[in-house]
Amino acid sequence: MTLNRQRHISAENTRGVPAVSVTYARNGRSTKSNELGMRPMQERAYEKRGEPYLLIKSPPASGKSRALMFIALDKLHNQGLKQAIIVVPEKTIGASFNDEPLSQFGFFADWRVPPKWNLCNAPGEDGGKIKSVKAFLDSDDQVLVCTHATFRFAVDQFGVAAFDHRLIAVDEFHHVSANPDNKLGVYLGQFIARDQVHIVAMTGSYFRGDAEAVLAPQDEARFDTITYTYYEQLNGYESLKQLDIGYYFYTGAYVDDLLKVLDPDEKTIVHIPNVNSRESTRDKIREVDHILEELGEWQGTDTATGFQLVKTASGRVLLINMENFPGIRGNQH
Repeated sequence: MTLNRQRHISAENTRGVPAVSVTYARNGRSTKSNELGMRPMQERAYEKRGEPYLLIKSPPASGKSRALMFIALDKLHNQGLKQAIIVVPEKTIGASFNDEPLSQFGFFADWRVPPKWNLCNAPGEDGGKIKSVKAFLDSDDQVLVCTHATFRFAVDQFGVAAFDHRLIAVDEFHHVSANPDNKLGVYLGQFIARDQVHIVAMTGSYFRGDAEAVLAPQDEARFDTITYTYYEQLNGYESLKQLDIGYYFYTGAYVDDLLKVLDPDEKTIVHIPNVNSRESTRDKIREVDHILEELGEWQGTDTATGFQLVKTASGRVLLINMENFPGIRGNQH
């Protein structure tokens, strides 16, 4: 479980006292664009656009998806690649690669994904989507977006050679593993060995919680790496003055100790453990309901925002965004 807010807490300190505190220059650089509409990280990545294997290590909100758009368009228009296939870990992330009018900001082309080729929005099971991947490969269209699972099944069925002379872009690249049980990792190794595609890998955290290597050493050596640090990103914001980071250790179920560190008086983001993790109860909805009940008395849903309304013991009403949990509280946000 991850807790993000203005102040975190350490194992030795009381709530609200940070273990680490960092101040920032607030120079605004990370949000300013050049003459092509690129922010600093995107410009840095675009300088490497001619490389066949790129690994972009960059924090969330630094613009990795748009960096990929710039690179992919150059590969399609200027480097002779037939098509670009964008592979994301889950359907919701597919929206990050929706149409963008890049030419309005100085770039030479716009980013366009025909609705039928964003398979993250397509109904039905992966079987039908695999047929769509084949239809795309046989078409003259240029960009397809699909999930990791759809892509794996498509490679299963059609083989790596079917993707020759195309760009394969993998978002959230840390989902890949060099472990032979990780099929996406196996197929990427085969793509690299065949050397007939370009690959752009994007991640905010180039490590895995299970300590498995993301890529085999000989494969990783093929990649040019673009690194944009958290400090560069946060230092470039204009309003962020200070970030405090701390740690809290617990035993037993995390939801039982959560309220010891979750301060309802501060703006907070709670990341629920993945259902496959050791800390998960395997029932995210029940975990979230438990957290809401611990915070206070549920008052309904705000009609303007869709946020959950929870009244604390002090009488304060919290607005809680439940966007990723549509099944909670009778299918309300």
